[in-house]
Amino acid sequence: MVLPIVLYGNPVLKLVGKPIDPDYPDLAEFIAHMWETMYFAKGVGLAAPQVGKSIRLFVVDSMPYYEEENSPEGIKKVFINAQIIHEFGDSWGFEEGCLSIPKINAEVQRKETLLIRYQDDQFNWHEEEYNGLNARIIQHEYDHIEGILFVEKVSPMRKRLLQSKLDKIKKGLVDAKYPTRP
Repeated sequence: MVLPIVLYGNPVLKLVGKPIDPDYPDLAEFIAHMWETMYFAKGVGLAAPQVGKSIRLFVVDSMPYYEEENSPEGIKKVFINAQIIHEFGDSWGFEEGCLSIPKINAEVQRKETLLIRYQDDQFNWHEEEYNGLNARIIQHEYDHIEGILFVEKVSPMRKRLLQSKLDKIKKGLVDAKYPTRP
C-alpha cells in the first residue's frame, strides 16, 4: 500500500524519532508499505516521519545510482534505531531533494564518510562504514529521524530564495506525482 507522504510544515517532520523494539505493531507490514511508497514516489530513501510515524526507522535503496556504473556498491537496507557514530572526510556538495519537499532541490554539504550503528529488520545490530552517495542518502534519511530537513542545511541565501516555494508546500499547494498530506 502506498502511504501518503507528509509535506514540509507538518510538525511530525520536526520531531526526534522514538526508538522501537521487535514488538512494534505490524512492523513488517509497515516496512513493506514504506518500500512500496518510496518506489512509487521514485525515491532512494524514505524515513518513517515522512509517512507520519515519529520512530527511528528508514529505508534506503541506492542501487539506481550505481546501476549505470555496473557497480556492486549500491545498498538496499532497512535501518532501525540508527545512531551515526562518526562522520569524517572532506565535505562535498551535492544537489539533494526530498519527497516531503517536492520539486525543490538544493546543494547540501555533507562529510564523505560515516560510521553508523543500527538494527536491521530482524533487530540484529550492525556497525558499518559508508561513503559517497550511500553515506549521503543515509545522512539525509538519518536527519529525518532527528527532526532535521535538508533545507535547513542549505545556505541562508538559497533558503531565502526557496522560501516562497516552501510556504506553498506548507499550505499543501503542490503537484506531486504521489499521495501527499500537508
